[in-house]
Amino acid sequence: MTIVTSRKKSVAVNPLKLSQPLGASLAFLGLKGMMPLFHGSQGCTAFAKTLLVRHFREAIPMSTTAMTEVATILGGQENIEQAILVLVEKAQPQMIGLLTTGLTETRGEDMEGVLRVFRKNHPELDYLPIIFVSTPDYKGALESGFAAAVESIVSTDYGAGEEKPPSLYQQPQITILAGSLLSPGDLEEIKEIVEAFGLKPLVVPDLGGSLDGHLEDDYQTTTSGGTTLEGLRSLKDSVYTIAIGESMRPAAKILEQKFGTGYELFLRIAGLEATDNFIWRLSQIVNSRHDPHFVHPPHVPQKYQRQRRQLQDAILDTHFYFGRKKVSLALEPDLLYQTSWLLKEMGAEIQAAVTTMKSPILEDLPVETVTVGDLEDLEDLAEGSDLIIANSHGKRVSQKFNIPLYRMGYPIFDRLGNNHRCLVGYRGTIQFLLDVGNLFLEAEEAHNHSQFTHHHNH
Repeated sequence: MTIVTSRKKSVAVNPLKLSQPLGASLAFLGLKGMMPLFHGSQGCTAFAKTLLVRHFREAIPMSTTAMTEVATILGGQENIEQAILVLVEKAQPQMIGLLTTGLTETRGEDMEGVLRVFRKNHPELDYLPIIFVSTPDYKGALESGFAAAVESIVSTDYGAGEEKPPSLYQQPQITILAGSLLSPGDLEEIKEIVEAFGLKPLVVPDLGGSLDGHLEDDYQTTTSGGTTLEGLRSLKDSVYTIAIGESMRPAAKILEQKFGTGYELFLRIAGLEATDNFIWRLSQIVNSRHDPHFVHPPHVPQKYQRQRRQLQDAILDTHFYFGRKKVSLALEPDLLYQTSWLLKEMGAEIQAAVTTMKSPILEDLPVETVTVGDLEDLEDLAEGSDLIIANSHGKRVSQKFNIPLYRMGYPIFDRLGNNHRCLVGYRGTIQFLLDVGNLFLEAEEAHNHSQFTHHHNH
């Protein structure tokens, strides 16, 4: 049982956490034809946009109701209405994701009311889903904002759309609720695994489709890929929900209440056992569709049996370098859970764990205490460890103590290829073990070299 502490400080120094609106807009960016609309001042949007542009090196569509002092006092009803009308005309989005910021939340804007009036005044826009989520940035963090947006996405009614005649052979569809711990590259891998079992993955939100780093033929005003409107309308047709990350549990429950879809929550899909569980579950979903009374031995595509053996080999090759190494981590809760348990399985010790917000998952970490705090807390706790895992802002701590930094989370602005990086499944776990193993190996060589020269100089 891990003890969760938070430091009583009046100010966050070198903050680790990113705001809820940023997390919510990131989730919205996983929907196709989407335009996230921040209800707040321009600064809020500009900050989120800059950060995501630097991380993904992509054009990121975002807009703002640009609240001024006067609008803030009198209420932003007109700003919201105008912003939506301008967006419809200029960007022609298929969906709008409306989210609040600290400014408008503090004022206490009645957003549901504002939207009701808007719908009454503009029946011509009935076709346009407006997904609303309340994300004050003075509480929570990226992960909770992302999760709140996903809850809104699965709660919203998207209308019936065009009914398609059922075809004779329809692939069974499963919904995958993708938590904020998964990168676009992770989602591509997960989709590929699900498809290999003959299942059709409906990923919500699908950053793998929109932020995977691809060029479009023409200039896009909204997101160019991701979960489609048609996909969101077909949520009711899924035979099962797989939720990845503790923060996706509420959204999975909403789908269960709304459509009666059963779900299973995977806290992580990294590591041998965790990936085995995921693969086993997929094989059971496939089997249960043929004969519900008989549990078949799992049919697992050859490709994954082979990858599994490759991972076993990678574990053998690398565990010598991981054994008894001390690692300090600063990550959002779901990502912290996935990474710290994987390190623990490899024989490393977690020296320190810092995170951004409270979560039920924090009570089950392979470390005695976890601190809800910032990178200054990491600095106080990390000295003497062999590795730091944090976002690019962890660089200062890593340089101060001369400890290697493995970059993870948001934002990573000093490395290319964040959209393609995959750290889940058998392949992703191999990648992680080799990357981190190489850092340990390098540090060891440097250490031996310095001892050797020291010895000879005397």
